[in-house]
Amino acid sequence: MRLSHLITLCNRIAPETLAEEWDHVGLQCGDPEAEVSKLLLCLDLTDAVLAEARALDAECILSHHPLLFRPVFSLREDRYPARLLAGLIRSGIAAYAMHTNLDSTRPGTSDALAEALGIVETEPLVPAARPAETAHYKLAVFVPAADADRVRKALGDAGAGALGNYSHCSFSARGTGSFRPLEGAHPAIGSIGTQEYVPEEKVEVIVPKGILPRVLDAMLAAHPYEEVAYDLLPLVPPPTGAGLGRFGRMETPCTVEELAERARACLPTSRVALAGDPGRRVERVAVCGGAGGDLVDAAAAAGADLLLTGDVKHHQAHHALERGLAVIDAGHYGTERPVLDLLARLLRENAGDALEVHLSRVCTDPFT
Repeated sequence: MRLSHLITLCNRIAPETLAEEWDHVGLQCGDPEAEVSKLLLCLDLTDAVLAEARALDAECILSHHPLLFRPVFSLREDRYPARLLAGLIRSGIAAYAMHTNLDSTRPGTSDALAEALGIVETEPLVPAARPAETAHYKLAVFVPAADADRVRKALGDAGAGALGNYSHCSFSARGTGSFRPLEGAHPAIGSIGTQEYVPEEKVEVIVPKGILPRVLDAMLAAHPYEEVAYDLLPLVPPPTGAGLGRFGRMETPCTVEELAERARACLPTSRVALAGDPGRRVERVAVCGGAGGDLVDAAAAAGADLLLTGDVKHHQAHHALERGLAVIDAGHYGTERPVLDLLARLLRENAGDALEVHLSRVCTDPFT
């Protein structure tokens, strides 16, 4: 498949629009028109992962953490990340990142973590906010029935009406248009001063915001009228059910120490630390794959007994205890790694035989 098609599949799983404002997700290196038959999934794109991709003849590496995250001011190959970027380009390997959009989507990073730990009936700990601006518009244009096919084709050719694997999607309804040309008009139908009644169609299409000017130009060029009547309505996205972290209940209640032991057993981590009473009974749990120490207040407000995440700072742990929360820190890598198995399954289901999906065998946990 083309890399552009793979990007479309990835956006179905975790839309890039769900990423936090400070994040840098999406295609970071590579030609969207290049062919991809093998994909390597990893948390971190390192030299060892790049070597692994070369050995597999993979044309794309999909990492959770973006390789290009902070500004790069030079491409010196004796420094990171320019060394890796140059290696990717020379090898013809694309790099794509799914970071906080994968954290926020459902199912996503924290869903995989919750499932591994036996946490059920989950919901987002911090629900995703709706976009401040619309990403799509509904365009409805009124056109003589005899010219409707030409206008529909022009709209579709310009990119309107794209829904998943379908293009040129539209809805039409028949009606009667009425108008009276005045002096100075040059009507395509009718004559000056005479009220006209014309069989027309209302053609409706969905238009992404980024191509709206192009679509309007194409519509106006194909329409026979000199004054075109059309409606343009911003579409408000529905609640996504997405958000950072998850809150749910233990399928089998346990103690803090027992949950810590479960984390040691089922997560790929060698460092599990806990704060709070090890014997405390745990029923309601908040989790966040990666670094979730900032979610202490959200977990407490949700009524959680415990927050399980990674990269918890000293003062964040003290704050959690003050809020009545126990804390388990199972590491950044350990709490995020389960999502790769989930992502591999979703990509295989969507891509079928068109794409080989491989999980990296490289452990990029710096603390092991």
